[in-house]
Amino acid sequence: MTQIASVYGEAMYSLAKDNHLLDPILEEMNALKAGFEENPDFVRLLSTPNLSKEQRVSILDDSFSGKIQPYLLNFLKILTEKGYVSQFPGCCAAFRDLYNRDMGILPVTAVTAVPLSGEQTARLQEKLSDMTGRKIALSNRVDPQCLGGVRLDYDGKQLNDTIAHRFQAIRELLTDTVL
Repeated sequence: MTQIASVYGEAMYSLAKDNHLLDPILEEMNALKAGFEENPDFVRLLSTPNLSKEQRVSILDDSFSGKIQPYLLNFLKILTEKGYVSQFPGCCAAFRDLYNRDMGILPVTAVTAVPLSGEQTARLQEKLSDMTGRKIALSNRVDPQCLGGVRLDYDGKQLNDTIAHRFQAIRELLTDTVL
């Protein structure tokens, strides 16, 4: 995340918090981010120097007026006017990081060889919540190279209990063994 995205994301978070709009704005930011990722030409259009700032802002008004929170629409307009609309995903990440911190939410990614069942997900969330004392936002990423087991990625840490990791540890042990 760039410094620009961090500063703008924090400013949007502060505005949303002061106006008791954290949840709706976070939801709309996530939807917009997904939409922008699916339609990168729209972001390029908002960044094109061939259109005046007024024309680009008008495109935002035509596209989103009455459909998203006015604060969020104005935020997009500012990013567009400043030439920072490509920083929107980073702004979303900064906003979400602050939201998670204030709400006591710990995002965790469980990397497994096959998708977790609903029951496995619930049990893992409960166990992690008990361990950390925080609410867990668990996502599951499938990586067949794990072979089995689970790797948990959170807070820049990694707990690896996959079969592939165990094989690697055995390989290292055998490599270091003198006969």
